[in-house]
This record gives sequence, C-alpha cells and structure tokens, in this order.
Amino acid sequence: MNRVSRFLPCGVLLLVLAAPPAGAQSYHVARTIKLGGDRGWDYVALDTAGHRLFIARQNRVMVVDPESGRLLAEIPGLDRAHGIAFAYQAGHGFATSGRDSAVTMFDLKTLKVLGHTTVAPDDDAILFDLASQHVFTFNGDAHSASVLDPASGARVGTIDLGTGPEFGVSAGDGSLYVNLEDAGAVAQLDAAALRVTRRWSLAPCESPSGLAIDRAHHRLFSVCRNKVMAISDAAAGKLITTLPIGGGVDAAAFDPGTGLAFASNGDGTLTVVHEDGPDAFHVVANVATRQGARTMALDERSHRVYLVTAEFGPTPAPAAGQPRPRPPIVPGTFALMVLEP
Repeated sequence: MNRVSRFLPCGVLLLVLAAPPAGAQSYHVARTIKLGGDRGWDYVALDTAGHRLFIARQNRVMVVDPESGRLLAEIPGLDRAHGIAFAYQAGHGFATSGRDSAVTMFDLKTLKVLGHTTVAPDDDAILFDLASQHVFTFNGDAHSASVLDPASGARVGTIDLGTGPEFGVSAGDGSLYVNLEDAGAVAQLDAAALRVTRRWSLAPCESPSGLAIDRAHHRLFSVCRNKVMAISDAAAGKLITTLPIGGGVDAAAFDPGTGLAFASNGDGTLTVVHEDGPDAFHVVANVATRQGARTMALDERSHRVYLVTAEFGPTPAPAAGQPRPRPPIVPGTFALMVLEP
C-alpha cells in the first residue's frame, strides 16, 4: 500500500477515547495466532466464498485458515507482493507485485498459478468490479489503472489517472473510486468507458491510502497519513468531514451491518468510527492492537476484523544510503490478530 512507508510502524497509541454508546460497540483482540514465515507483508484479503485469508508476503501470498491459523498453501513467484482480488465467476484470483510490474493469476480451487500479466510500474491495489466484469490494478509510479479480463488475465485497457493512486473500491453500479495519494484527492472512474469522470480534494487530508465505501449511503472513507479519516459524499463528489485516527495508517474498511468504519494504524491502534447518519460520524474508540498492524481484512458476516503484524528489533543507526533505517522484523514472529466486538 503506502509507498512511502510500507513496513515502518510509527509509535504506540493505546487509549480508548470514548465509551461506545448503544449500537456503536467497540472491539477487542480476541485471539492472536502465530503464523511465522519470513519477510514483510502488505494487503490482507478475505476470500468470502472459501473463508480463507490471503496475505501478501513480498515474494509470495500466504493462504491461511482464519479459524486455526493453519497454512493452507502459498502462491509463489511474486516480487514485492501487494494486493489480492477475487473474480468468483471466472474462478480466478489475482495478486499484484510492484517490483516486476506483474499480476499473477491463480486458480481459486487449486491455488495453482495460471499465468502472469505485465501491467505497469508499481502495480499495487487491485479489485474486481462485478458491474463491468473487469479486474483493475492501481499503479503508483505509472499514475494509471490497468484493466484485465478476469477469464484470460489479459490486459484490455489502461486509464490515465494523472497522479499516483492508492487503494480503490467499486460502488457496484459501474463506478469506481480511488484515492490519489500524491494529490490528496479522490477520483471517480467509469468502469465501462475506462475514463476518469471527476475528482475532488480531500484537504486537509494528506497522502490518503486505504479506502472503504458505504454503498447504501454513497459514503467514502479515506484514511490519511496525517492522522485523519476523510469522509466524502460520493454522489455529490465532495468532502463531508474529517475525524482523528491513529498514526501510520494503511487500510480502511466499512461494515454495513454495524455502521462501523475502521482504520488500521501502524502505531498499534485500530480506530473505530460509527456512522450515526449519512452526515454524522463519531470516533467510538482507538483499540489497542500491536505495533505494525496496519493492514486488515473485515468479515462482514461475523463482523471480525483480521490484522497481521510481527515483532521488531531495535532500529539501526542511520548510515550512508540509509538515512532512515527501519527496524528489522524478528524472524518467526509474524502473527494474525482476530478482533471481535
């Protein structure tokens, strides 16, 4: 996800800001399951049909049973793995790897790799849009979105975004929305015509990364690196409000069953926001998680939130070529955290 600081946590914020009112329940860490394995990580995606978690691990994707933490399989051959998407009708899954500008297509039943498609530099977030029946990747350095056919995996189009994108969502009606990280804005895309239809500023939000959508009320939740959640009216194309969140944010989610929006923060918190009405929102809590737990997946049926992180060693002293060194990951400590209401 965020290209500036993918694996760098930002401190720890542990206080619950407010007691949740009725109908706006907070969350807690119910279980922590050690997964192990080396290297860093990025997106976490829940396969809702197979009830499996797919976790990007730099050179592969781990496929895990979220109940037991058992490793079911690994999808190899990626280089700086990022996003995962599922096209259920085609029976295919897709994973991006930003260093080689490739998308790996795999079989959702066997989890065997079916092929690789070259898209554009720094392909990062990815989604499947049911309305257009296309897969879209969002390519940071290329300032574009690539469009793939979900059956063949072939690239069938490109959308020029004019600036670096981050995460995107589908509205389900033929429109896509994507955070423009470099511009501090949101763009709306026509998924059939393959073009940008409009964009609007999220100021004072800076460097928006994760994005979630409330389709019923046409609300977008952009989480921003300057510790705010920017909430937009997608129908009107304008910012409604901003709310404070934790530091080092990367991912966002929205649960239509509870009216809760989430921001997973690398500082060791999960910010929980309640949608009181289409234009009214408040922070329920900043739930203590663990340092580095900045990507997540939400299960809308069980209302569980899944986070991943690891333990970190001491940060090395700055050196030539590494003025801002990152703390090393302690081998074997990578773990899955299960949060419940």
